[in-house]
Order: sequence, then structure tokens, then C-alpha cells
Amino acid sequence: MEANGTTKKQDAKGFWKKLGPGLITGASDDDPSGIATYSQAGAAFGYGTLWTAWLTFPLMASMQEMCARIGLVTSTGLTGVLKKHYSKSLLYVMIAFSFPAITLNIGADIAGMGAVANLLVPSVHPAFFSVFFTMLLLVTIIYLPYRKLAGIMKWLCVALLAYIIVPFLAHVNWNDVVKMTFIPELHFSRDYLLILVGVLGTTISPYMFFWQTSMEVEEKEQYQLIIDKRILSDMRTDVDFGMLFSCLVMFFIMLSTGALLHPVGLTEITTVEQAARALLPLAGRSAYWLFAIGILGTGFLAIPVLAGSLSYITSETFGWAEGLNKKFHEARGFYVVMICSVSVALLINFIGISPVQSLLYTAVLYGLTSPVIIAIVLLICNNSTIMGRYTNRRWSNIFGAITLLVMTAAAVALIGVVVFG
Repeated sequence: MEANGTTKKQDAKGFWKKLGPGLITGASDDDPSGIATYSQAGAAFGYGTLWTAWLTFPLMASMQEMCARIGLVTSTGLTGVLKKHYSKSLLYVMIAFSFPAITLNIGADIAGMGAVANLLVPSVHPAFFSVFFTMLLLVTIIYLPYRKLAGIMKWLCVALLAYIIVPFLAHVNWNDVVKMTFIPELHFSRDYLLILVGVLGTTISPYMFFWQTSMEVEEKEQYQLIIDKRILSDMRTDVDFGMLFSCLVMFFIMLSTGALLHPVGLTEITTVEQAARALLPLAGRSAYWLFAIGILGTGFLAIPVLAGSLSYITSETFGWAEGLNKKFHEARGFYVVMICSVSVALLINFIGISPVQSLLYTAVLYGLTSPVIIAIVLLICNNSTIMGRYTNRRWSNIFGAITLLVMTAAAVALIGVVVFG
């Protein structure tokens, strides 16, 4: 029995070691702005959007696996590959859309963290928390070596387990949950369409592609990996688990708000602090604290990912030294971009742009760029000159094509709603 227990413990440790960029990328996708979107979905439509969790999982997993493979095979970030093999004008268009979208996303996350911290400690103004969290994040990112930073980010993913616990603290009709998850009742309305587009835009975001590719390059350099079947298998395990974890968290956030807020008529949730505050009288302080702590944990995880993706994009575009495994003086431009993006994002909260407006602008910009970047990833992964013998298999292309079609339809729908109301 003891030997069996030791073996299980060793297996668990071995599995945990395999997890890295894929888990971090997946967990960062459930950032405070994403939590606001999922909360609104549950509040507005109850269990009516639960089915999106299993729909988005294979799409997310296939795209992130392709990006991870590009990083491992080429030892170059997605921007670097694009710069070397494709049109520079296309590259500059991507930057023009990515920089404001990601910066606005960071701003919304910082505002959400500040507001939620204020709920927990009402005597301290949200702006103070926002400034404090921003400074803490920048100091941590700049001064910690990559291995320690990656380790901390992995453990921050545990904070998201809070959302899996919340539904079990309230009354949930699990028969209805199972039914609506696999046999959904679709609503053909403008609001339902907007929620679906919002969920898709939040789960399949362009910044994740850039971050995943560059993080695999970091891992390869840090651990001096030689690409073989075992390394690729470990990468796929990491990516699949990370995306599954992300979708499970999304599912349970929509389940929590759908079970608690929708039945009592609380159908308008535009910010994460509204969702946390609304849960207090309905599910008690335990659910309230779990929901709030989860928001803070994922904020600390997501903001470095968002800012880091911008730094990788910019550094690879202009040929600067890059990487979280380098010290500040070794990659000055890389870290300056990160500092500037987070600082500008913080200032957005003081110039009159609300987090809700930031999310709307972010959704539009992500919606415009996602189909283009997905198409580029598919082109790269089917180019034997770039990928050698590691080009896409049939199922990667099938899921990639489905993702492209779905995100193109979502982009067209979003533009239609924004332009024509």
C-alpha cells in the first residue's frame, strides 16, 4: 500500500512538472474581464450558455497547440516568424490593433482587481488598490528570474479552483445543468448573440497565441530542450490540460451566476465587483470571498501574460533582446514596453474610460484581429519550409478551420451589432 501511495505521489509530481505555459495561458484567459463576461452570461441566460464550454475547448486546445509547436520548432515567437516569412505591412497592422486592445484589457483587469479588493477592505479606496497592485506586479515581473516567476504563476492558477467550489455552496438543479450543457435551448435574440460573441472573443483571444509561442521558446532555452516525440507529447498534455482547466472555470462561473443570480431577476452584471456583491446575500460570505479571491488571483496571473505578450510582439518586431529569463539591463526595451503598457492601462482608469467601455473596445479590436491571426497560424503550421516535419496533422487543420469560421462569423456579427445597433 505504501509503495502504491508513493507511486501515485510520484505520478502527480511528474504530471505537475509537465504543466507550464499551457496551464498558465489557459488560466490567464479567465482574467477579471473574462469573469465579468461569464458572469453576465449566467446572470442573463441562466444555464443557457453552459454548452459554450465544451464547444470552445477543442477550438482553444487546437489553436494553442499549434502556437506552442511553432515556438518549439522554430525557437522564435509568433511575431518573429510572421516578420521573417510574411508581409511586414500585415505585421504592423497586427501591432496597431493588438497594442490598444491588450492595453485596454489590462486596464479593465486592474480596475476590476481594485474594485474587488475594495469590497473586501471597504476602508481603502479602489484607486489605491489599483496603483498598489500595478506596482507590485511590475516589481515582481522585473526582478524575479524566469523560473521563479513561472513557478509563482503556476501556483496562482490554483486560485481559480475557487469558482469550482462556489456552486456547491448553493442549491443547484444538476439535472437541468446536465440537460442545458448538452442539449441547449438557443435564443435567437440580439442580447444572446452578443453574449455568445463575447464568450468566444474572451476564450479565443489573439494575445494568447503570441504569449504561448514565446513562452515555449523561453522554456526551450531555459531547459535546453531538444525537440522529440516526448517533448511534443508533454507540450500537448500541458496545453490540453490548461485549456480544459480554463473551460471548466468558465463553466462553473456561468453555472454559479446562472444558479444564483438569474432566478431572482439579477440579469445585468457588467463588472466583476457587481457579481461578487450580488452573490453575498444569495450564497453567503463563503461564496462571496471565494469569488473575490479568485478575481484577485487571476488578475495577478493574467496581467503579466497580457503585458508580456505586448513586450514579445514589440521586441520581435524591432529585433530587440527579449525574454523573462533575461535581466532588465539585458532586455531593456522588452521590460520598458511592459512598464509602459501597464502604466498606460492604469491611467485609463483615471481619464473617464470605464471598465465596461474598455471591454467593449477590446472585444471589437480582438474580434477584428482574431480571424486574421488564426489564418496566419494555420498558414505557418502547414508550411514545411518553416515547420519541417512538424506540420499540421489532419485533425489540427479541421479544428483550426472550424475555429477560423466560428471566429470570422463572430467578428462579422460583432461588427454588425456595433455599426447597425
